[in-house]
Amino acid sequence: MSEKPVTFRSGDLTLEGILHLPEAKPVGAGVVCHPHPLYGGSMYNNVVDAVVEAMGRRNWAALRFNFRGVGGSEGEHSGGTGEAGDAAAAAAYLIQQTGLPRQSIVVAGYSFGAMAVTIAAPKLTDAAALLLVALPLRMADLDSLTQFKGPILLAAGDLDSYCPTSDLKRLHEKLGARAQLRIVERADHFFGGREDELTTAIGEMLAAI
Repeated sequence: MSEKPVTFRSGDLTLEGILHLPEAKPVGAGVVCHPHPLYGGSMYNNVVDAVVEAMGRRNWAALRFNFRGVGGSEGEHSGGTGEAGDAAAAAAYLIQQTGLPRQSIVVAGYSFGAMAVTIAAPKLTDAAALLLVALPLRMADLDSLTQFKGPILLAAGDLDSYCPTSDLKRLHEKLGARAQLRIVERADHFFGGREDELTTAIGEMLAAI
C-alpha cells in the first residue's frame, strides 16, 4: 500500500492523517480512530497498524488520522464528543478521496477511538459497518449503537479488563445477528505481541460483511 500524508476539515479545525491506498482500485475503505490522546494515543499505534493491515490485505483504502489536539491536528481534546465529529468528518473525506459510495466505508476505532465511534454512530447510518476494538464497555455510550442498523464488528482480547469478555458477549447477543465477535486469546487491552492474531480476526470479520 502507498501512504500519503493528508489534511481534512472537521468543522472549523484542520486534522492530519495518512491515507493508505492499495495498488489496484480499492474495493472498500475504512477509517481508523486511535486510542486515548491523554494517555499518549495517536494514529501511530500498534492496534491502528493492525487494523490498517487487515484492510490493506483486502485491497481496501484506509485513513488513519489524529483526533483534534493530537500531533499536527488543530483544536483541543473534548472528551469524546468532538472526536466523534472528527470520525464522521474522516469518513466523509475518505468517501471523497476514493470515490466509493458511503455504503462501502467501515468506521473503526480502538479503545477511546471505539468510544468515539459509538458516539458518532447516529451520524454514520450509511456506513458499511462499525468496527469496535477493545471498546471500554463501562465508559461507552452503548445506547447510541442502537441507532446504527448495519453490521457491528466487535474484537477484544480475553485478558482485557477494560472490555471483559463476558460483558462483550452480552453486548454481542443484544445486538443480534448483525453483530460479529472475535476474541483474541492471551491478549490484553493493548494487544502487545498479539497484533498478527488481531489482524487475522479483523480480516475474517471484514470478509463476512
